[in-house]
Amino acid sequence: MENTNIWCWIIPALVGIICAILGYLLGKGNKEIIDNSEDLQLWKDKNSKLTTDKDQLAAKNTQLQADLDTCRAKAKEAAKAVVTPPVAAMAPTPTQDAGIAFDAAAAKAVFGKKVKQDDLKLVEGIGPKIEGLFHTFDIKTWKALSEATVAKCQEVLNSGGERYRIHDPSSWPMQAKMCYEGKWADLQKWQSEHKHGKL
Repeated sequence: MENTNIWCWIIPALVGIICAILGYLLGKGNKEIIDNSEDLQLWKDKNSKLTTDKDQLAAKNTQLQADLDTCRAKAKEAAKAVVTPPVAAMAPTPTQDAGIAFDAAAAKAVFGKKVKQDDLKLVEGIGPKIEGLFHTFDIKTWKALSEATVAKCQEVLNSGGERYRIHDPSSWPMQAKMCYEGKWADLQKWQSEHKHGKL
């Protein structure tokens, strides 16, 4: 009876050992070798290209930085070379009236007659008597008239009495500005389209 008891232990142990050996041998025989050398080479090539590109970009960046420094140096030199004119040279002459010069020839070419500077009668609707009224209010130039409000122009007209109040001064500052800026063609066109200076 004792003999059978030992065999109960030995037989399962032998079967287990044999199965383990067979499983190991079968597994080792079917094992396939995976070759990743192509993928590895592909990634090495990509890495090499990226390294080359990085080096080229670094060289280009260095060149651009050098160009920028050169441009900045040239700009500093150019800024030093700029000469500021003396204050006396920048002051406007009385005929320029702060930079806008009167061109009598251009005015004559457009209107076909000699035009005097700051002649308020050139404004459609202003005659010699109305011009005299403006002069009494110290509005003697195109610039001064262009800066006057329509209400101020109406005040000037009202000062002349009943016969001057009927005039419409709403376009006079605009026309005076065209005279002051030398826009003769624009003024003539506007006056031909608007009779008696009315908007």
